[in-house]
Amino acid sequence: MDIRDMKHFYTIIEEGNISHAAKRLNIAQPPLSKQMKQLEDELGVQLFERGSRRIKLTEAGQLLRERAEQILGLVDGTVKELTELNSGLTGSLRIGTVTTSGATLLPNWINKFHTLYPNVTFQLWEGDGYRILELLDNRVIEIGIIRSPFDSDIYESIILPDEPLVIAMKREGCYCGEHPHQVRLEELAGQPLIIPLRWRAMFTEWCEQAGFKPKIVCVSDGIIHNIRWAKLGIGMALVPQSSEELISDPDLVYKTIIEPTVTTHTVIAWVRNRSLSASSKRFLDLFKEISE
Repeated sequence: MDIRDMKHFYTIIEEGNISHAAKRLNIAQPPLSKQMKQLEDELGVQLFERGSRRIKLTEAGQLLRERAEQILGLVDGTVKELTELNSGLTGSLRIGTVTTSGATLLPNWINKFHTLYPNVTFQLWEGDGYRILELLDNRVIEIGIIRSPFDSDIYESIILPDEPLVIAMKREGCYCGEHPHQVRLEELAGQPLIIPLRWRAMFTEWCEQAGFKPKIVCVSDGIIHNIRWAKLGIGMALVPQSSEELISDPDLVYKTIIEPTVTTHTVIAWVRNRSLSASSKRFLDLFKEISE
């Protein structure tokens, strides 16, 4: 198995099927299928589940995907570092972000950075916080934009200002609280709630301190999905305040939680004691200016 095998294997995963991967790689489909079968024979394992229109990985395939991310990320990063030694600030900036921060905060930062360094291109990944940290660990990205909490022993970080958490609820039929823009935490007792996984433990603790156990009908890190579920009346979604910029809908009400006020903050994270490309270092400098 060589780097070419890994690149082709990983392209198939990204594209979802072999025919699309072959077009992207500018090769015919039969040779690519043959190459993957030879790779399976060489390794003595089955990487793909047969009979599915969209690629599904076996347990061995999942393991190879993780290792391919690590190795290809390391190779790509090394090439960029060597190139930058003589050519100045060029190459590609590899960033991963959670949905809300990526949609509401990142465009302005990218625009400012692109104005300063027009020769740098960008590779962006989006996912929940756990996926972004996985991409960081595997060297697929160099910088992750996530929300707290995170392990400060593993990751260095720049913490941006606090942002209130709000409850998104359907205006008709699921309205909660007397105030039009705020809801007291205790008013959520008995209400069906949709909670992001990373905040479940903290939110449960806040509710218990307020004297009740929350009625959680769904745990999900998909902020957009959670808001849409709230619009359908399935439950009330706990989301960052900036989420209202993503989905502003007359059928929805966003209320800030008070008594107590609960907050989150965006975190710019990178792996501790790992060298960064010049473009990533300059991008972090931009964030440091913002947070000071």
